[in-house]
Amino acid sequence: QVQLVESGGGLVQAGGSLRLSCAASGRTFSRATMGWFRQAPGLEREFVAFISWSGIRTDYADSLKGRFTISRDNAKNTMYLQMNSLKVEDTAVYYCAADASRGLPTLRESYAYWGQGTPVTVSS
Repeated sequence: QVQLVESGGGLVQAGGSLRLSCAASGRTFSRATMGWFRQAPGLEREFVAFISWSGIRTDYADSLKGRFTISRDNAKNTMYLQMNSLKVEDTAVYYCAADASRGLPTLRESYAYWGQGTPVTVSS
């Protein structure tokens, strides 16, 4: 059974940092594009970042460039999201996704597997 488990979320003050992890089990994703999405209350789930299987190619939502960094460790079957200079508007549940073989890696519908999400709350 494939599982993606996010961790590292929590409460942080504006300007602070958090590092999210996404640990995969049940199969290896070392040859699959993986991504992060987030969903704030009352809003649709939105793209945050993706990373190619090799880690060479990455992309971010425009509003997050320069503050968030996506990375992965294929030996550990784990993906990360380093979030710096957090803002109140970054408050959301953050989801990891794996295997964007169905389409563009910036689109939710492209991913075959999803985690349950980890909440991030940024206070002012």
